[in-house]
Amino acid sequence: MVETSKSLAQFRASTYTVIFEADTRAGRFFDLALIWLIVASVAVVLLDSLDAVHRAIGAELLMLEWFFTLVFTVEYIARVWCAPKPVAYMRSFYGIVDFLAVLPTYLAVFAPGLHALIDIRVLRLLRLFRLLKLTAYVAEYGSLARALYGSRRKVFVFLSFVAMVVLIMGTVMYVVEGPENGFTSIPISVYWAIMTMTTVGFGDIVPHSDLGRIVSSVMMLLGWGILAVPTGIVSAEFVSQRERPTTRTCRECMTEGHLLASKFCRDCGAELADTDRAE
Repeated sequence: MVETSKSLAQFRASTYTVIFEADTRAGRFFDLALIWLIVASVAVVLLDSLDAVHRAIGAELLMLEWFFTLVFTVEYIARVWCAPKPVAYMRSFYGIVDFLAVLPTYLAVFAPGLHALIDIRVLRLLRLFRLLKLTAYVAEYGSLARALYGSRRKVFVFLSFVAMVVLIMGTVMYVVEGPENGFTSIPISVYWAIMTMTTVGFGDIVPHSDLGRIVSSVMMLLGWGILAVPTGIVSAEFVSQRERPTTRTCRECMTEGHLLASKFCRDCGAELADTDRAE
């Protein structure tokens, strides 16, 4: 009985390392596989929003969506099971995103219109930044020429964030306005979101409902703020850390990104286990 409990505890610790840490070979493989599944699941929803594609292979796309949902459900359950503090993980940013990634498909059984909101999974692509450690690639620059080259990774992160915003807001407008108001598919709605955020405003697609106008107003205000970000990226100076952060995660508060030499969590002060160090 004791041996069984010990073996289960070791398996749980190994599972935790694979799922929550990306500095091991198994962890990197897990994150890469997860990222490709996320991209594929979002692509399925985008294709399904096109009438021609939906009529041709709608049943096959629905089967794929349920496959992705089941995979992400098992992954979420595994994360909750192996996390030393399950409640802390469930209340963390990634825990909430992981839960929201599987919720729309089940809700769509009772309210089919919510099916398009599955695109919230695109937020989980933030794990790509953890895997590539883009947060560690902060260049120090003093002139505009060196800033443009040195901040290329920041620009990539910024453009990725903008892409996520327009995708999610476009999906919201697709649900709010619908084909009868010109928002015939998610790609068309994303096109509207890009026009609105960049304050171009061709006027070929406009919201007709009050809720749609409210969403448009939010997008316009976001556009003003977002357009100023590249200027800050290329003009501000950043000091990079001497040692790159890893994906080591505190088992008490689930905060990640601690340095390899760190012994205590920078947020809660809990001792970091030696087994969390990169292999």
